Amino acid sequence: MGRRSVHTADQLREVIIDASRAIIAEQGLQALSAREIARRIEYSPGTLYNIFQNLDDIILTIEGQMLDRLSDVLTTLPVVTDPGQRVRQLAHAYLKFSHDNPKLWNLLFEHHLPAGQDVPAWYRAKLNGLMGQVEAAVAPSLENASEDTIRRSARVLWAGVHGITSLSTADKLSNVTSDTAGQLIDDLVGLYLAGLAATHSA
Repeated sequence: MGRRSVHTADQLREVIIDASRAIIAEQGLQALSAREIARRIEYSPGTLYNIFQNLDDIILTIEGQMLDRLSDVLTTLPVVTDPGQRVRQLAHAYLKFSHDNPKLWNLLFEHHLPAGQDVPAWYRAKLNGLMGQVEAAVAPSLENASEDTIRRSARVLWAGVHGITSLSTADKLSNVTSDTAGQLIDDLVGLYLAGLAATHSA
């Protein structure tokens, strides 16, 4: 039996999120359940659904907070005017963020909504805001290029950075190379931006 409520709805929302985040950070997404959350916060499982629609709603809320934290990290980096160095700066900050929060960071890519259900508009806006920072950094290498070209180029590059980051965070990079993730990121960014500039110029 859960104990009698001693929290307001807003307070209970935060208690649920804090407990859920702790479970994921300690044991991974597979350990998260309504029963385990309720056990930690000493409420009945049904109480969770007075605050959140379902478990996916809780997870998306945690993911949104992670995206906000990553955005804060990227937006507070020191100002760098060289385009190539700016992209490297963003990529290395992304790599560090993933290593500082491995299980929570992996949540962004392990969690899948039911088939046919798309992420909420607020969630998509957070993702687009993050990618907007990458697009702004890539744009100087594509002077006078269309917005679509800049958007696609930035996302192709970031997909490559994410791949390196994923291997590194999962401790699988050594299966591919003896180089560090940072070295690979520097190579990827340098070669890709040079290729973009040369192709666009031509």
